[in-house]
This record gives sequence, C-alpha cells and structure tokens, in this order.
Amino acid sequence: MYSFANSFSSNFHLNIFHYFLLFFLASLFPHTSKLCFGDALPSVAPCIDEERRALLAFKQDLTDPSGRLSSWAGQHCCQWKGISCNNKTGHVEMMNLRNTYTYTLSVFDAEWDEMEHSSLGGKINPSLLSLKHLNYLDLSRNDFHGIPIPKFFGQLKSLRYLNLSYASFGGEIPPQLGNLSNLNYLDLSEESDYSLLELPSNTLNWLSNLSSLKYLNLEGLDLNKTGESLLHAVNMLPSLLELHLPACQIESLPLSLGNISLKSLLILDMSYNDLQFPFPEWFLNLANLRKLDLRGNSFSGAFPLELGRLKSLEHLDLSFNALEGQIPKLAGNFCNLKILNLASNKFDGGIQDLLGGLTSCLNTNLESLDLSSNMLQRELPASLGMLHNLQYFSLYNNEMNGSIPESLGQLSQLTHLDLSLNSWGGFLTEAHFTNLTRLKYFALGKVTPYPILPIPLIFNVSYEWVPPFMLHTINIGNCQVGPTFGAWLQSQTELAFVKLHGAGISGAIPEDWFSKISSKVYYLDLSHNQITGNLPLQLKFPNALILDLSHNQIHGPFPLWSSDNVIRLELETNSFFGPIPMNLDQRFPQLVALYLSENHLSGTIPLSICNLKNLLVLSLRSNELSGNFPQAWSLLQEIWVIDVAYNNLSGKLPNSIGVPGSLFMLKINNNNLSGEIPLSLQNCTSLRHIDLGNNRFTGTIPSWIGSNVPLVSILRLRSNFFTGHIPQQLCNLGYLHILDLAHNNISGTIPKCLNHLSALTHGNLSAYDLYSYYDQQTSVVKVTELEYQAQTLMLVKSIDLSSNSLEGEIPEEICSLLLLHSLNLSKNQLSGNIPSNIGSLQLLEVLDLSLNRLSGWIPQSLSSSTFLSHLNLSYNNLTGRIPSGNQLQTFTDPSIYVGNPSLCGVPLSTKCSEDDHTPTKDNDHEDTNDKLWFYISMTLGFIIGFWGVCGTLLVKKSWRYAYFGWFDDIKDKVMLAIALKMARTQRKF
Repeated sequence: MYSFANSFSSNFHLNIFHYFLLFFLASLFPHTSKLCFGDALPSVAPCIDEERRALLAFKQDLTDPSGRLSSWAGQHCCQWKGISCNNKTGHVEMMNLRNTYTYTLSVFDAEWDEMEHSSLGGKINPSLLSLKHLNYLDLSRNDFHGIPIPKFFGQLKSLRYLNLSYASFGGEIPPQLGNLSNLNYLDLSEESDYSLLELPSNTLNWLSNLSSLKYLNLEGLDLNKTGESLLHAVNMLPSLLELHLPACQIESLPLSLGNISLKSLLILDMSYNDLQFPFPEWFLNLANLRKLDLRGNSFSGAFPLELGRLKSLEHLDLSFNALEGQIPKLAGNFCNLKILNLASNKFDGGIQDLLGGLTSCLNTNLESLDLSSNMLQRELPASLGMLHNLQYFSLYNNEMNGSIPESLGQLSQLTHLDLSLNSWGGFLTEAHFTNLTRLKYFALGKVTPYPILPIPLIFNVSYEWVPPFMLHTINIGNCQVGPTFGAWLQSQTELAFVKLHGAGISGAIPEDWFSKISSKVYYLDLSHNQITGNLPLQLKFPNALILDLSHNQIHGPFPLWSSDNVIRLELETNSFFGPIPMNLDQRFPQLVALYLSENHLSGTIPLSICNLKNLLVLSLRSNELSGNFPQAWSLLQEIWVIDVAYNNLSGKLPNSIGVPGSLFMLKINNNNLSGEIPLSLQNCTSLRHIDLGNNRFTGTIPSWIGSNVPLVSILRLRSNFFTGHIPQQLCNLGYLHILDLAHNNISGTIPKCLNHLSALTHGNLSAYDLYSYYDQQTSVVKVTELEYQAQTLMLVKSIDLSSNSLEGEIPEEICSLLLLHSLNLSKNQLSGNIPSNIGSLQLLEVLDLSLNRLSGWIPQSLSSSTFLSHLNLSYNNLTGRIPSGNQLQTFTDPSIYVGNPSLCGVPLSTKCSEDDHTPTKDNDHEDTNDKLWFYISMTLGFIIGFWGVCGTLLVKKSWRYAYFGWFDDIKDKVMLAIALKMARTQRKF
C-alpha cells in the first residue's frame, strides 16, 4: 500500500506523500546507466577496470546453476546483467541480483526446484569493497545456505539500499551494519520457519546509528527476548517511515519508550506475533501513522475503540484474531479509514451499527471492507449503498441471511464483491447491478457436493439483459442462475476464473463462448447443472489448470481439447461416447487427475495414459471400455487411485500394476478380468482399498494381503472363482472394516482370529481412511446392493462370507466385533450352534445365517441387538421356541425362519407345546435363581422345624414329658400292630 518496497504492486491507494517518497528514491540514482525497472541508457563513461575485476572476483566465488551471470564477460561491465553505473563517472552504483523467478505455489515440486536452480549461492567476496560508490545492493531471494552476512558490508559507506531478504543468510546480524549512516532501506526479512538470522545478543545500539533509515524490515527474526529492546533502538531513528516486524514472536510492547522519536512513522506492521491488549500510551500517540497491521495476533474481546486516537489512520488490519461481540459504530477519527480488515474473528450480530457509523461521516473514504469468516448474522443493511468509494467488499463465510438490498447497485467503484457462504434468499434483479461498471470479481452462494434444494437465491433477470461490467472471476454455487445460459453470462468473455456449480443452468452453451474464454481461463467449473448439447470438438486452453464439466447431460464424442497446464480434467457423469483419444498424453501432459466415469466411452484404455507421469487419480468407472489392461503401468510412479470398475475389460492384470508403490486405491470390480492376483501388488504397501469383485479371478486369496499390505481397510473379492481357505494373515489388517469374500469357492473354517480386526472392535481407523477421492462403493447389505457415498462408506463395518463352502462352527470370537453393522454367513455349510453371545453385537443391523446346517436354539440374547433391522435364519436345523422381546418382536415375516421344521412360536404358524422353551443365558440365570431359593427355603424350613420342636422340648419340661409319653404310646401301638401281623401270618402256614 504505502511501502515503496512494493510500490509497483496493485493497491487501492497511494497518496501524494508517497509519490514524493518514490521520487526521492529514484533521485538517489540520477546518473545510473540502467534503472532497475527500466531500459538501458547509453553509457557515457567506460567501465572502470578495477571495478570490473572486483565484479569478476565476486562472480568467481558465487554458484550460478542457471547461468544468470553469463553476461559478466568482456570489458563493458556497465552493460552486465544486474549492474548499473553512473553515466558521468562510470562507477558502479547499483547491483541488483535479486532472483526474479516467481514461485506460484504450484502442485509441482519441479517449480520449487526451478526456483532453487535460478538462485545464486556460494560466498560473498570482499572484492565488493572496491566498489566505493555502490549505493544499491540487492541479493534477495537467493540461497546462501546459512552463511553469515559479511561484516565488511559495514564498510560500504555509500550504501543507501540494502536488501538481503529471503536469501538464507544465517548467524548474528553484524553490528558493523550500524556504520552505514547513509542507509535509507534495510530488509533482512526471512521466512519465520526457516530464518537462521539472529540479532546480536549483547547490544542493539548499532541499529540506532542508522540515522537516515526510512525503511526497516526484520520479518521472521526471533525477537521473543529482544523485541522490547529493538523497539527502544528503533525509537532513536527519527527518519523512519516504515517498520515491518511480522512473525517475530513478539509477545508484548514496552510500556514506555521515553521521548517518542517515531513521530514520522507511517507504516507499522506487527502482524503474526502474539500481542494482546491493552495498547501502551506511546503506541496510541503515533499521530502520523497511516497503516497499522496487527493481523494474526492474540487480541481478544471487543473491538479496540481506542485506536480511534490514531487520527491519521487510513489502513487498519485486525484480521485473524479472536475479537468478538458486535462490531461497534465507527465514526469520528475512523472516518479517515480507507481499508478496514476484520476478517477471521468471532464478531457476531449485524453490521448495521458499523455501516451506520461509516455512512455518517462527512466524507466516506472507505475503499475496502473485509468482514469474511466471522459469525455475522441478520440482513445486509440498505445503507451499504452509501459507501460510494467502496472498491472491495467481502462477507464471505458468515451467517448472513435475508435478501440482498438493491442499494448494492449504487456502489459504482466496486471491483471485488464476495457474498458467498452465507444463507441469502430472495431474488437478484438487474437493479442490483445497475452501476457496478467496474466489477471484476463476483462470488455468491454456497458450493456443496450436491445442489441444495430448493434453491434459496434466484437471479431474476431477463434473458437479453447485458450487465454493465466485464468480470474476470465469477464464483456462484447453488444459486438459480439459469434456467438458460443467458445473455449476461454469454457477454462475460474476459473470464479467467469460472465456477458456476449447481447454478440451475440447462440447455446448450454457445460454442463461441467457450472459444472466447479459452485463451484466458485458468479455472472452469460448470459442474452439477443440466447442460446439454455438444461441446466444441477442438479447443486449446493455454492457461487452464482445472476443467470441470462433470454431472451434466452433455452429449457427443470425447472433446479433442488440449492444454499444456491442465492438472485436473473432470467430464464424469455425462453422455460422452466414442474412444478416449490415443494421444491424451500429448493433449494434457501435466494431468494429475482424470475423471471420465459414468459416460458411454468405448474402445480400449489408451496406452498413452501410462505416459502421464504426474497422474495421481484415474477414474474411468461405468463406461463401455473393453480390451486388456495396458502393460506399462510401471511408468505411473506416483499413481494413487485406479478406478476402472463397471466396464468390459478382459484378460489378466499385468504384473506392472504393482510397480507404483504409491497405489492407494485399486477398483477394478465388475469387469471380465481373469487369472490370479498379481504378486507384484504386494509392493503397494500403501493400499487401503482393494476391490476386485465381480470378475473371473482364480487361485487362492493371497496371504501377503495381510502381511505386506497392512493398511487395507476395504477388501472386496466377491463373485470370483477363488478357492482354498481364508488366510489367517487377514486377521493382521487392523484397519479393515469391510471384508467381502462372498460368492466364491472358499472352503475351510472361519478364522477364530477375526477378533484381531481392531477397526471392528474399537474403531482403529485413524487417518488411514481419509479418502481425498470422491468414491462410490457398492456393498451388499440388507440383501440388496446399496451405493454408499465416500462419506458414508467410512461408517460401514461389514463382513460378508456368504455363498462359499465354509464349514465348522461360527467362532465365538466373532462376537467380539462390537462395531460390526452387517454379518452375512449365508449359503455355506456351517454347523453347530449360533454363538450364545451373539447379542453382544449391539450395533448389528444385518444378520444373515440362512442356508447353513446350524442347530440348537436361537439365543435369547439376540433380542438385545436394538439396531437389528434385517434377520434371516431360514433353512437350518434350529429347534425350540423362537425367542421374543425387544427387537425380535418387530420381525413378523415368517420366511426368515422357514426351513427349520423344529422351530415353533410367533411368527410361525407352528405352536409350541408346554415343554418347548428356549434355554438361554437368561433362562439359565432364572433356573439358577430358582434353585438358590429352593435351597434357602429348605434350609430355613429345617432350622425352624428343628428348633421349633427341639427348642420347645428343652425349655418346657411338661411338654417334654408329654411328648416323650406320646412317643412311647405310638411306639407301643406300632410294636403291637407288628406282632399281631406276624402272628396271623404264621397261622396261615
């Protein structure tokens, strides 16, 4: 903004005073033969030989991989690249060796390598001391690998400009720099994470000697312990105009600086430190301060109204803090503000007070207002239209709602408008855009994976309407822009960024519109609409990075487009037909992601795909492709995802498919592939998702899946011809949550070690299951095939071993898989009882044990599976009463029990006899209780009976005599009866 270091960047405002500063800097070098930003001027004086030799010695000690200094040869040193001389004297006055390569944060590491390649390095030769008239030295953005800043720089007494920023110098900053009394500009900034520079630990007095200094930048230096001392030293610089201390780990400001000498300070940048309220008094007395940048600190609480004391403040940035509450009415001295940035805080409520204060100013100067990423609510006030100078306005990512006022159309200076990620409703009419003649950037709506219905915000403009602006960026999501691609969109032919995602556009788009924007656009997204018709068959997009026309109804052959820069091409879910171009690698050589799924593409997979060396994602799912797999997969060293499911591919998988060890997902299901699984896949140790289902693969299931590829979370081999046993090694897959081996010829028993699948016991999914690829997985659940989107897929936990030849019992260990949602063991030869503890699987939704040889009772514990919604136990040898209670009462279809002749009870028509009951853990528990009470009663009865009789006889003598007398009478009568009986018997004989 005000920085003469960045005076050629695009900014909103530069006042007359700063034009003076630029003029002043230019006047420092009035007689140079070349200007830094201009053309060479005719040299009047020849190059001085001593200085030429000094430059050659300097070059000798440098490393120059890209040959930037190749012009440093011959006698005319004033014409060498980066060197400027005085026209009259011939002395070298300027040395500008700044690395001009621009790093654009591209996805390619090659670009970073290119920047490194263009950097100078090595050592700094003291021969520079021979350049006694050198007043400008710029070595910025090179790489000197941590060597210290030469102390002899302090002897270059003529220096007025010294820029060593981002050049990877290290060690202590030499205090000898304090000898540069003529220095106006000093930039020692560095990336904070990589800075190797340190301030001298003993004293900072050298800094206060730079009495002519106007610009100081120490970005990235660790000033945690020296920050306050530094500010005291800086306070001694009476000419300082700009002070930049961002990302210096400063936690506090000194309470006092004594006599303030910083009265000339115009720009103060202390962003990305750890400052907190309150502000010291001296800070609020910087009367001439024009720009204050405090973003990315630790300020919290309400908006600091005391900043209104900074009467000259024009640019205030408090973004990326923790300020909260409602934004107050800003009037008074805040009326001078031209730029206000409060983004990424916690402000809530409306903005009517803020706008009310700003619009009450006699002269409303505000040019930029950024309120993005807060929690602002309510409607947008109509008073917004009174900010007549507003050029930049962003409410991105808030909670604003209601309609957008038509007064928006009064902002005739507006160039950037971002109202996206809010909850607007109503209509946008032509009146909203009446005077927006300068608008270049327009963002509105929300972008979600699928359009929101009903669409809340509708463009209500006529088909013929042509707006007064010409955009370079349009970003609209989930707004009703259509139904047709109206004249207002067709008129936008200068677009560089186009995102019309879910915009309700139907019908065809004129082919000439694509032709008009193709040379400029770098991002094109028209996805999730109802666009029909054909695309231009041949187009070149020289600058495009993203081309996304997915999820439409576009018809026609595969477009023969081309671009040297496109990294993502998405044409999925349309009606394209015909072959994929055989020269795809020449048309899109930089492709990283290719999405062509769900079309009608035919022919073979072109061999040229294997030449796309940057390719990470290949999605050709659901087409009509045929033929064999290409053989040259080993060329795709970085491939993550291969999805060619639902085609007509045949033949064997090539061994080369396992060469790229980076493979993350392999989905080749629903083809006609045959042969065995290539052993080379064991090299893909990063595999998380393997789906070979519905093919004709043979052989055994490889044991290396559990030993060499331990991160697999989805293993789907269903509907093939696999034989043999289930490998025990599969139990080592701690992240496995979907295991589908159904419809094969697998024999043997179910491994007891399945309880080692920790993702099904306690949810050990971790970061291994974070899919960045938009995926659809077909999982057989509830007997029918359901499609799960990627977000849902990670929640599915299922085992399907159905339709094989498994035998033996269902292992009890399977009841340890507490997170299991679906268990299908049907159509095998399993025998024995259903595990009595099956009810411990309380998250189970699907249980299918039908068509086996299971016997015994149905466990009562099954009723505790409260999520169970599908149950099939038919065609086994189960016996007894069908248990009832809880979830089991909801199963009223008798077919789920049919084929078990000895089962009875509801919902079957066979009634149970009295003896039919189901012994379960619960009944066993009840029987145990009955026995316990029986023994307790018997014991109590014995005690009471014994002591009730014997105790009474011991205590009461008369009762004792009567009892024993009675007992004697009984005894006598019994003996008499026995004697008479014996006498009668003897007489008979």
